[in-house]
Amino acid sequence: MNKSKRLCVVGASGLVGSSIVRCALEKGYVVNGTLRDKKNEEKIKYLKGLPNGENLILYSANMTNELDFLHPLEGVDAVFIACLIPVYKGFDGTLAKEMDYERGYKEIINPTVEGCLNILRAANKQEVKNVIICSSTSSTNPILPVKLKNEIDHWSDEDFQCKERKFTSATKTVMEKAAFEFCDKNNIRLSIILPTGLYGDAIMPGHMKHNPFSWLKNAIEGGYPRHEKTPNDSASMIHLRDLANIFLTVYENKKCNGRYFGVYDSIHWQDIYAECKKLIPQMKLPEPIKEKAVKPTGFDFSRRDSLGLEIKDFRMTLKDTINWIKSDPFLNK
Repeated sequence: MNKSKRLCVVGASGLVGSSIVRCALEKGYVVNGTLRDKKNEEKIKYLKGLPNGENLILYSANMTNELDFLHPLEGVDAVFIACLIPVYKGFDGTLAKEMDYERGYKEIINPTVEGCLNILRAANKQEVKNVIICSSTSSTNPILPVKLKNEIDHWSDEDFQCKERKFTSATKTVMEKAAFEFCDKNNIRLSIILPTGLYGDAIMPGHMKHNPFSWLKNAIEGGYPRHEKTPNDSASMIHLRDLANIFLTVYENKKCNGRYFGVYDSIHWQDIYAECKKLIPQMKLPEPIKEKAVKPTGFDFSRRDSLGLEIKDFRMTLKDTINWIKSDPFLNK
């Protein structure tokens, strides 16, 4: 049991954050969880309803205000920052891809970067020396493609991303670099987990409106999955429980620091849909690709594998997710 250790999860009601909360509670930790509004009864219900939910204390906190985090971070051994969700629209609803460089940086990138730094400043004031941030594999895409990308050598070029109006992707790159600079300066152990494609069993009904849950539900109901025509491309994925276990393992192993891929692997969409068809016979199969299939994104998983964890393969991950959706998990809850 780890009842002497208290952890803080920022973004506790999000898809990743709630999975970290579940994993930490199962491991016996006491958890301080923050969400923007702890008066949201539905979110409170499902979070407090987790096994060992009596060891979860919830706080309202907004990443625009550093002071909001001083109380939830008091006396904790680590903070997991899982609130830095992708931003696709500006203050007035304008799509990020329609913005110029200056506006995209101001409205898409800066709020996330400053929000992360506000949390880090509060953590530093409370002498929290272990920080684990949820980012994305979108920060590991160099301009010139590589056969196998790794977390240490391969970074996205934020200037290139901004010139291409990919401000949402650039946000992760800029945020990570700012976090490393802050933590290096303040002697904080920082680990950054890089996931994409979150499958498995979610914690609350609101998560079901997001992909892949929404397109899998549509397929189960006899419709098309995510596409009507199979893209000649690949997609990365990981089971939420495996991802949460990566977060906790990186925290618990004091030798861990730096970036870690948080994915099982990248799978071509034609293989994903072929497996889905086996599990969902009634789904409409997208139009197949006619050209030669491109090779999926290649990862060097040596750092992830050094953690010694078993990661579910894509077939088991799809099966778990589909069976969970079929069970109508939030019926009568």
